Amino acid sequence: MSGGTLKVTTQYEGQKRFSGGDGEARVLMDASTGAGGLGVAQTPKQLVLQGLAGCTGLDVAAMLEKREIAFADFTLEVTADLTKYFPQIFKKIHVTYRLRAAEEDRPVIERAIVQSKERFCGVGAMLEKSAELTWELDLAPL
Repeated sequence: MSGGTLKVTTQYEGQKRFSGGDGEARVLMDASTGAGGLGVAQTPKQLVLQGLAGCTGLDVAAMLEKREIAFADFTLEVTADLTKYFPQIFKKIHVTYRLRAAEEDRPVIERAIVQSKERFCGVGAMLEKSAELTWELDLAPL
């Protein structure tokens, strides 16, 4: 597998908002209300956490589907603690994987999460360079 290059374009929309992406798939970013933003969109740091959730979520869903594990209501919650001083960066990130599946499938689901963290999710690998990354599985009956 060879490396590649990613490119994004982001445009200032005024009132401390930026938008990025192509066509209708544009993402709006806003400063927090405490920083003078309107609070109508996620902040750039929140979008980084969304990127982590999407990256690991896609990995886990693909592995479970490949193994024909039945699951439903799959959501991810990501929380991050920031450093005290500027530039404030993530110091600890915790991912909670919430889904409904059979309890007997717990080991397979946990293995998929570990494989995502250790082998597949590039966003998590990048974030782990500066923050502690932990996870938990919240499994409800299917």
